[in-house]
Amino acid sequence: MLIVDTLEDDDYEIDEAEDGAEAYDYIQSKAYDLVLLDYMMPEMTGLEVIKKVREQGNHDVKIMMLTAKAQKKDEEIAKEAGADYFISKPFSPVELANVVGDILGE
Repeated sequence: MLIVDTLEDDDYEIDEAEDGAEAYDYIQSKAYDLVLLDYMMPEMTGLEVIKKVREQGNHDVKIMMLTAKAQKKDEEIAKEAGADYFISKPFSPVELANVVGDILGE
C-alpha cells in the first residue's frame, strides 16, 4: 500500500490491519502515538472503531480518519465520535506523511 510504503520510508513503525476489527484489536494490544483509519472498512467501520476505542477510555491515542467522504457533516460525525484529525481523499501520500510528522512533532 502506497501510504504504508511512504510512511515506512520516513522511518515510521507501521502496523497494518486488514479490517476494522483487526485495527481495534491492535489498538487494544499496544500503545500507539497515532492511528490512521479509513472511514469505510470491512467488519467494523473506522467510525465504529473510534467510538469503541473512546468508550473504552482510551483518549490518549491520536486518531486520524482518512476517507472518501468529503462532506462537512462526515467530518463532524467523525470528530464527535472521537477522531482528532480528518483528511478527505484524494490526498498525496507525501502530503499525508508531512501531516503525520507535524502531528507527531517531527
